[in-house]
Amino acid sequence: MRRFARVALALAMAAVAAPNVFAQAKPVVAVLPFDNNSVGKDAADYNGAGKGMAELMTNGLLSNPNVVVVERDRIQALLVEQNLTKDKTIDPATAIRLGKIIGAQYVIYGAFMSDGRGNFVLTGKTVNVETSVIANPTRVNSKGDDVLGMIAQLTSKLATEMKIPALRVGDAGPAAVPAGQPVGAAPTSTPAVADAKAAAPAPSAAKPAEAKPVQVAQAKPTRKMDMKTAMLYSKALEAEDAGNRAQALELYRKVDVAFPSYAPVQSKINRLARG
Repeated sequence: MRRFARVALALAMAAVAAPNVFAQAKPVVAVLPFDNNSVGKDAADYNGAGKGMAELMTNGLLSNPNVVVVERDRIQALLVEQNLTKDKTIDPATAIRLGKIIGAQYVIYGAFMSDGRGNFVLTGKTVNVETSVIANPTRVNSKGDDVLGMIAQLTSKLATEMKIPALRVGDAGPAAVPAGQPVGAAPTSTPAVADAKAAAPAPSAAKPAEAKPVQVAQAKPTRKMDMKTAMLYSKALEAEDAGNRAQALELYRKVDVAFPSYAPVQSKINRLARG
């Protein structure tokens, strides 16, 4: 009788703990470089700017507690590995493939366009890496070249309409590759997550997580980053990715002069200056 009571008590405690086992994980989001769809005689001048724009959006998302953002370094390593670093168009199939390799559950990608007359258009959308569903097509128009402002608007508009469910622990796909671990290497789970996965039943038995809007809006910047500065930022990223630390440091310092007190740039300057 006592043994039966102990078993019943254990089952009751397990039932109480079950909601914690199925606690929703934060959705893992990756931002890919934006395509250059500009027209006119100066269209090629914007080649490479999409890398800087993706970095600006990633910087804004990193401070959001509701999502896990794949670091740009991991994405860059993957783009090099997949030979996608020369302004090649990112189509849905490519976004899904990259998302699966990098461990993202959702990928944000898009394009920007200059019409050569001072008008700019920035578009973005999301793709669910597991279901291949493309959603949340979003468009931002600007008559000026406030690039950071456009990125903030796009992120805010995506947040208003975007529904990316936080997957349950048992349903989550591959975890994002931690910093410092080679792309393609098996991700390392934390003990808490590993224990939860071990205790959870098969994914098919779990009730699908309800899709709820995930607030990923970033604060609207009070200063403008014009296209010239954004291009400098992109060139600095290119130099850093190529291993040219001296050139990257020089370009980041120019960005800091044109757009002072931007924390991500100052962090890069401090890191590169230390050698």
